[in-house]
Amino acid sequence: MEETLVKKQTSVRRILDPIILNISWAEISKEYFGKSRSWLYQKFTGYNGHAETDFTEKERDIMKNALYDLADKIRYAADNI
Repeated sequence: MEETLVKKQTSVRRILDPIILNISWAEISKEYFGKSRSWLYQKFTGYNGHAETDFTEKERDIMKNALYDLADKIRYAADNI
């Protein structure tokens, strides 16, 4: 239970920091969220121009599954080299 609370309090941007430069976030935003690149960057920065913003639980799940999908695609490509 405590681990879940800590996870919810950790920003998605901080969690993704080690891979932030290695992924096309524009493609992630478009393919998995159906949103623009700027929408995703606003989520990362926590500000949308009018107010503070953050990922909802549903958006966190979408991001998690997008990263799993991307990892599977990378693993498949690596296995077939």
